[in-house]
Amino acid sequence: MASQISVQLYTVRDAIAADLPGTLRRLRDIGFEQVELFGYTDRADEYVTALADAGLTAPSGHAKLIGTDVEQILTASASLGMGTVIDPHIDEERWITRADVEAIARELSAVATRAADHGLAVGYHNHAFELENRIDGVPALQVFADALHDDVVIELDTYWAEVGGVPAAAFLELLGDRVQFLHVKDGPKTKDDKEQTAVGAGAMPIEEILAAAPNALRVIELDDHDGDVFQAVTESYAFLNGVRA
Repeated sequence: MASQISVQLYTVRDAIAADLPGTLRRLRDIGFEQVELFGYTDRADEYVTALADAGLTAPSGHAKLIGTDVEQILTASASLGMGTVIDPHIDEERWITRADVEAIARELSAVATRAADHGLAVGYHNHAFELENRIDGVPALQVFADALHDDVVIELDTYWAEVGGVPAAAFLELLGDRVQFLHVKDGPKTKDDKEQTAVGAGAMPIEEILAAAPNALRVIELDDHDGDVFQAVTESYAFLNGVRA
């Protein structure tokens, strides 16, 4: 059985740019069996080889799905053995009104129908603004989730949920099995990315969050870090590996 812990490669983007195979081997040496890709569409063949050589799989990846050539993305994702393609960002101005949010849900649901032909699922990853923006008193992300077809999942970025003013554990319980992936990160819950820390070293209620979504894949991510990012990733992996939610 594969580990429940993954890592978003954006965290080590500078190392990836310099040496993809070496970076993946380094992550495998830390203990990772799975990674989450980004910016892979034009490098799919390179990733296929590098992942196999490192002994890693990529069950999920981030790629822009709205307003792009999704066929190319879906083909690349399938070639990598990916299970779920996750749109990492839809512009904030589309999260203001109920009509716009429900339109986003329809668009992603339409992409999910095409993705299914490639053996793929589709998801969405939030930032803070989808929680900060309220529609009839409800976070826009909740309105979005309520409007989705069953074949679209959510990757809840638990840190940005809390920064957006919504307790992540309670929100996870509300969303239920819709959440298949968690971005697990830590820090003082500010919008300064460089203040993010290794998981377990900040203000996030990590154990409570993991207990609220016991079946979701835990994806470590630091958007930025004022220190040695590989050390932070290593400490994050060790902390999560020791938690029994």
